[in-house]
Amino acid sequence: MSASRSETARALGPGADLLAALLDGMDAALCAFDADGVVTHWNREAERILGWSAEEAVGRSGFAGWAVRSADADDVHRRLMAVMDAPGRQVHEFALLRKDGGRVLVRTQSAGVRGADGGPAGVYCAFSEVHAQIDLERSIALSEALFDDASWGVVLVDVDLRPTVVNAHAARALGASRMSLLGRPLGELVVQGVEELEGALHHVLAEGAPRALVELWVTLRTPEGERRRCWRSGFLRLASPLAEEPVPLGIGWLFQDVTDAKLAEQEADRLRFRTSQLHRAGYAAAECEDPLEAAAVHLDFALAGFADHALVDLAEGDRLVRAAASPAGAPGPMARPAGAGIPVRYGAGHPALQAVDRIGSVRASASASTGASTEAWAAERQWPREAAHALCTVLRSRGRTLGVLTFLRSGNRPAFERPDAVYAESVAARVAAAVDLAGAARE
Repeated sequence: MSASRSETARALGPGADLLAALLDGMDAALCAFDADGVVTHWNREAERILGWSAEEAVGRSGFAGWAVRSADADDVHRRLMAVMDAPGRQVHEFALLRKDGGRVLVRTQSAGVRGADGGPAGVYCAFSEVHAQIDLERSIALSEALFDDASWGVVLVDVDLRPTVVNAHAARALGASRMSLLGRPLGELVVQGVEELEGALHHVLAEGAPRALVELWVTLRTPEGERRRCWRSGFLRLASPLAEEPVPLGIGWLFQDVTDAKLAEQEADRLRFRTSQLHRAGYAAAECEDPLEAAAVHLDFALAGFADHALVDLAEGDRLVRAAASPAGAPGPMARPAGAGIPVRYGAGHPALQAVDRIGSVRASASASTGASTEAWAAERQWPREAAHALCTVLRSRGRTLGVLTFLRSGNRPAFERPDAVYAESVAARVAAAVDLAGAARE
């Protein structure tokens, strides 16, 4: 057998050593047969799978009597050698014998070898254990499914934190086409929240994937404008399986858009808190002998987590008179301010006057004004200078307008929205009832 291998090496000339090194370095098992079915090549992976060394394999005629059962030998030989006269490659599955007598199911890819004259000169056959091949196919199928049909975003990011592969779901979430996203810095896509995202990616490269999912709030720049989204994200550090030492290839980032669920969760928490505050305020106000003190208690509870300031202006004839206010500049309880009882000098179009005219709620923000600073906007409306957002709602009881309740927020808080107006109207109904009771008591 060794003589046959030497003859093969001499026939190949000076490239024999290079060819042997290439064959032995392959991850797949490989053997070759000449036109008569004699084994001419046998690499290390073939030796690992079947246990037969190259010295034991090269020079044998086919697999009969050593690497395949006698009952299967003719069929295996016929199918392997048939490819010599056929175009392309053929795939087969055979049960081969290991040197220790055990059987192993392998999947083979074989193709014919042509000689210098173009005629059939032999066959080469690459094979691997079926379970290993199936594992590989599963991995490839999983990768293709993730990047084509997955219902969550999948992005591969290189070590420079630039996307290299983006699936269709992620492209839609990022508001761009798959190809246009490749190689672009994340800062070009994410307006706010990019620091947190890049920090998570750096952590994965340095320390590995976090044990739990991470929820990231980001603001995206899209052709339709900016969009704020919440992504529930998982990360995987990718390393090359071919290197002796782990070589980072980048990061696998998988995410789902959970914005709607998080907003609904936040709204539910906010509603529970506000309902609790109304309930607690009702119990506390019931212990107040003075109805106006009860009104102040309702407002003290309402301000928590809702607004920075509150103002109560009561109607006296066709005028509004300041009756109570929270202290400006620092949190504190509602009280009668200095100058209480003096008519407020609201100009035409003031949100409080609009609320009286509409018998409803009016929202206003400094950002909506043109050219004026926040302080100038607040001063013009006779509000504390830090006020940037206002919500005015009318005080009504027994079919009469008793005044206006105003809630104010500073510029570092969001503007009032419709759900905030609903809550303010609930508070106003309780305050109006207390104010009406105080007026009836005086009569």
